Amino acid sequence: MKAKIFLADDHQILRDGLRLLLESHPDFTVVGEAEHGRAALDAIRASLPDVVILDIAMPELNGIEVARRLSDELPEIRVIILSVYSDLEHVYRALQAGAQGYILKESAGSELVDAVRAVLRGERVFSPRIDLAALETYLNERPASPLELLSGREREVLQLTVEGQSSAVIAEKLGLSPKTVETYRSRLMTKLGVGDITELVRFAIRHQLTNLD
Repeated sequence: MKAKIFLADDHQILRDGLRLLLESHPDFTVVGEAEHGRAALDAIRASLPDVVILDIAMPELNGIEVARRLSDELPEIRVIILSVYSDLEHVYRALQAGAQGYILKESAGSELVDAVRAVLRGERVFSPRIDLAALETYLNERPASPLELLSGREREVLQLTVEGQSSAVIAEKLGLSPKTVETYRSRLMTKLGVGDITELVRFAIRHQLTNLD
C-alpha cells in the first residue's frame, strides 16, 4: 500500500517539485496540497494522510501551529517540517509542536525521501546540518520565549494581525466577534510588552512567525 503524503507550502513551484520527487517513488502518493496553514488543516482532516510535509512560514496559520494542532487532533499523522531556518530555536519549536522531522529546503531533494521513510518507521530525522549535540544542550539551557506566554488563539490573532488583516476579517476567519478579536489583541500585546501594531510587526519579524513577503 502506498504511503499517503500531504504538502503544505505557499510556493506552487516548490509543491510541484516535491510532488514530482515523491511520486517518482512507487511507494508514495501525494493526496493533497495547500498554500496556507488554515486550508492545510481542513484538507488534512479530510484526506487523513500518513505524512504531512509543512513549511514554517505560511500565511494565515504557520507550520508550527499546524503541527501543534495535528499533534493534538491526529497524533497518528507524521509531520516533517521543511524549512529555510536552520537555527536551533526553530528546530526546538518544531519538536515542541510534535513534528517528527526537520529538513532544510536547501537539501530537500536528497534528504526528503529518506526522511519520509524514517518517520513512517517511527523515527525522528533531522538534516545533517542540524547539530544534534548543540540541540540537546539548547533544549536543556534554552531561556523561555515570549511566545510561550501566548495561548494558541492569541498566536493566531497575532499572525493575522501582522499580515494586515482587520479585526472584522480576523473575526470571520476565527468564528469570533470583532470585539473578542480586539480583546485577544490587547491581551497578547500586554503579554509581549509591545505598545502598538508597528512594534508587534517588529516582534513577528524578529521571531520569524510569518512570511511577510
